[in-house]
Order: sequence, then C-alpha cells, then structure tokens
Amino acid sequence: MRTRHSRHLRGLAALLLISCVVAAPTAPATAQGAAAAGIRTGPSGLPLPRFVSLKASRVNVRVGPGEDYDIAWVFTRPGLPVEIVQEFDNWRRIRDSDGAEGWVFHSLLSGRRTAVVAPWEAKQPIPMRAAPDATAEITYYLEPKVVGAVTQCDKGWCRLSDKRFRGWMEQQRLWGVYPNETVD
Repeated sequence: MRTRHSRHLRGLAALLLISCVVAAPTAPATAQGAAAAGIRTGPSGLPLPRFVSLKASRVNVRVGPGEDYDIAWVFTRPGLPVEIVQEFDNWRRIRDSDGAEGWVFHSLLSGRRTAVVAPWEAKQPIPMRAAPDATAEITYYLEPKVVGAVTQCDKGWCRLSDKRFRGWMEQQRLWGVYPNETVD
C-alpha cells in the first residue's frame, strides 16, 4: 500500500519530468492540425496542441498522468472533441470545450475529427448551409453543443455531418477545429 507522502513525491517527480518534456525544443509539426501557427511536436511525434475525439463510451479523466491518480470526472459520450495540450508517456493532458483539463490514457482517444457547435452560445440556433458560402441555402439549424464529424475545413468553412444532418458551417462557430485550419 502506498502512502500519501510517496504518492505526493511521485506526483512531483512526474510534474518535473513533464516540465522537462514541455520545455524541450521540438521539430516543426507535420501531422494533423499543423497548419495552425505555433504548434510544437510532442514526444509522440504528433503536433501539440491538436484536436482528437473520445473513442470510448466511458473515459476517466485523472488529475495526473497515471492510474494511481484520482479520477477528476468521467466522460460518457463517445465522439466528443477534446484538445490534447500535453503528452507524458502514454497519457495525454486534454482540454474540453468548457476549458477543463485532465489526463486520459491515449488508447481512449481517436484521431477522428469532430466539433461542438458554438458551445459558448446560449440556445441560439446556428444555421448550417448547403455550400460553404454565407448566401447558400440554410439546410438545418443546429442547437449549441450539438456534436458532428468534421470531414473538411477550408477558407473559413467546415463540412459537418451526423446521421441527422450534413452541411457547412462557419469555422468560427465550431469548437474542435483551429481558426483557418485546413482539414481534408
């Protein structure tokens, strides 16, 4: 049985290692999301930060990078987009659309791109269009916090789809893609 003191020391050691990893110089990013300026490469070789989605229907988010750390909260909705902001071994520090951060085991995440429709809005329906143009026909109105798969983004518009809808939305109305990021 581990004591609270040894757990605290182990946590400090992990944070020290993480600080060294974050402060280390990195090569230019070339993987998904690399179009955004200022992206560095993590130990996995993938860019940081980057958007991914939750793979599992139950994802424990921990206060530190390991199973010995307490669970801060649990996600119960697969497909939600999260932003990986840090890596440590097989653990990823993620941020959700509310700005909350915690650690998740890498195999619970997917490279599949999804986005949340305007989570900062208050019940104002957001128009989805038939084409990537502000004058294109409105095909749907989506409520804030609806999640869909991102299949393409270019020139300020993203193609968002789900089994219930498919169309184009202004990129600035989505959380899960970076401003001016190209997704194809």
